[in-house]
Amino acid sequence: MDYPNDQAPGAPVRSGIPEHGRIPKYYAVKARLDRLVEELGEGGPLPTERELSERYEVARETVRQAIRELVLEGKLRRQGRGTVVAGPKLEQPLSLASYTEGVRRQGRTPGRSLVTLDRFPCPDALAAETGLRRGEPVWHLERVLLADDERVGLESTYVAVARVPRLDSDFDPDSSFYAWLQSQDIGFGDADERIETVLATPREALLIGTPPALPMLLIHRLSRDTEGRPLERVRALYRGDRFSFTTRLHD
Repeated sequence: MDYPNDQAPGAPVRSGIPEHGRIPKYYAVKARLDRLVEELGEGGPLPTERELSERYEVARETVRQAIRELVLEGKLRRQGRGTVVAGPKLEQPLSLASYTEGVRRQGRTPGRSLVTLDRFPCPDALAAETGLRRGEPVWHLERVLLADDERVGLESTYVAVARVPRLDSDFDPDSSFYAWLQSQDIGFGDADERIETVLATPREALLIGTPPALPMLLIHRLSRDTEGRPLERVRALYRGDRFSFTTRLHD
């Protein structure tokens, strides 16, 4: 198999062209739009579907499908009635570093918008995961994640009231929960983390401000303190078109 000399290491083999060589029309248009995106640069407006269909001599539905895929991949984004080139994805490390640290490292301003902070008796499923007693008071902290005021995710954190009894009065919901815990002399030891792709529920899509059909990256995390005791259970949704995750592997 021949590989183009200029093919990036992370690109699909032979740019995703099947061995039989028959390329769907929409994919050929998508490849040309991909190059156009690089030329336009971040924030550059994409020509209208009509202009693109005339330029590439294909039906508008073919152009629409190509644009739809580039939007889902995070290379384009809708703006008003038009479409513009999106900025690079946010890289979030798979580590105990907080969301705040990850976003700041890329020169963006992190933020959070409080949805709810309430307490309820620990249900059986959460007790089984965290080692808490069934029925003991648990905080639920739900916040929309922001990057430069753009809504990019939704995070739910569950933690025993006994560990942080003054969470509702002493914690600033716009700040890093990890940093606040450390200020309370509660240190993180390790965590188990699982990632899967999901579609947001209608409520989640409304809070994040995305279409329900947009793929999301869902992270489940169970964190422990330095003594090995379960500390928090997190369910975090990240926009698949705005995030990628990185880690370093070693023996």
